[in-house]
Amino acid sequence: MRKELVIKMKIFNTLTRKKEEFVPIEEKKVSMYVCGPTVYNYIHIGNARPMITFDTVRRYFEYKGYDVNYVSNFTDVDDKIIKKALEEGVSASEISERYIKCVEEDMESLNIKPATKNPKATEEIDGMIDMINTLIEKGHAYEKNGTVYFKTRSFKEYGKLSKKNIDDLEAGHREIKVAGEEDKEDPLDFVLWKPKKEGEPAWKSPWGEGRPGWHIECSVMSKKYLGDEIDIHAGGEDLIFPHHENEIAQSEAANGKTFSRYWMHNGFLNINNEKMSKSKGNFFTVRDIGAKYPYEVLRFFMLSGAHYRMPLNFSEDLMEAAKNSLERIKVAVERLDDIVKKENQTAVSEDEQKVLDELSKLNEKFDAAMEDDFNTADAISAIFEMVKAVNVGISEQASEESAKKAMERIVTLMDIIGVSVVPKTEILAEEIEALIEERQAARKEKNFQRADEIRDILLEKGIVLKDTREGVKWTKA
Repeated sequence: MRKELVIKMKIFNTLTRKKEEFVPIEEKKVSMYVCGPTVYNYIHIGNARPMITFDTVRRYFEYKGYDVNYVSNFTDVDDKIIKKALEEGVSASEISERYIKCVEEDMESLNIKPATKNPKATEEIDGMIDMINTLIEKGHAYEKNGTVYFKTRSFKEYGKLSKKNIDDLEAGHREIKVAGEEDKEDPLDFVLWKPKKEGEPAWKSPWGEGRPGWHIECSVMSKKYLGDEIDIHAGGEDLIFPHHENEIAQSEAANGKTFSRYWMHNGFLNINNEKMSKSKGNFFTVRDIGAKYPYEVLRFFMLSGAHYRMPLNFSEDLMEAAKNSLERIKVAVERLDDIVKKENQTAVSEDEQKVLDELSKLNEKFDAAMEDDFNTADAISAIFEMVKAVNVGISEQASEESAKKAMERIVTLMDIIGVSVVPKTEILAEEIEALIEERQAARKEKNFQRADEIRDILLEKGIVLKDTREGVKWTKA
């Protein structure tokens, strides 16, 4: 672990609309809740942006010595999941479990660290019923014909996150349309619990069989796994209103405490300067892009293209540029690795020491960018300056020590970005063929798990397998 630099970390807080010094509730600990996906389909590249962004925030905190409790949920009961289940003639749980597995695979491909906890909404129903009961008892909610509504005007600070004036708001939250609007005391009230419909999953409650509203899910899961008050709540800017606004109202009305000290939101992802939509034919899943580019290129693009709060434009040209830029870093590290392997035991020269000193200053520049509201684009620029410095100042005849120190510094910072640039260990052709034979044998025995493991082992070493009519062919990635 590196020695902590004396820089005050600043986070742009959506709640106050300004950068604030980060002061955690507990020293050297961070409690962080990131709204996860609704699991009814493959995640698209817009979904991937907050996943990548806030995973990188977490990585930086850990690099600075913080213990991060990182919770990100799966919304596994929702109208979209039910619709998909009805279309396919299967249960809602079959749909959600299928796509949770797909999301986990995509997240692993994008090198997103597993959360401390990935709670599922359907496993937290009892906690939701308890919080709704508390809200009713405190006069913040009421029941009408099996539907429970949150009394929006009862929470005096409603609108403080989105900066919306409650008197200017109109009804239209996503839940309002699925329950009897005529039963509400106020058009702005939103649903906490909705009654059962034929063919939909339901749970027993004091108000009859039904299921929770979307907003209450995150309030309860955050409270259970992180506590009444947390350090950071994060997600895409599309969640500011109504989802996060409603979370604040529910949580603070029920718990009587500030819900989250800092609110972080990433900007939208556009495709060729247009909003992504299926109707425009510019809708891409993570897997669509993964078929064309290594997943690490998508991650690198997301973090190098713009500050996380800004809109990010996606295009093939920009992805190609990101791919080439990442390759520059990898080539520089591979060159340093080759110098290390020469095992030149001479002392670090004066010129080499100057390069190492420059890298130390550029490391501080990287840290300063990250401390300034996690400016990954500027942080990556500092890495490119490192690459330039080593390419010019570390020669092929350099000492092993100087090359090793330079390489370790770049590798460490790229690990914070979440992209491994450690040179792949060379694998011999006969080793590849032996593994392919083992994979074929495993497939014949229907041991598909082992077959997949072998494919992944080879992929990690830069070997791509292709099944053809003539047999299995392999190429270097």
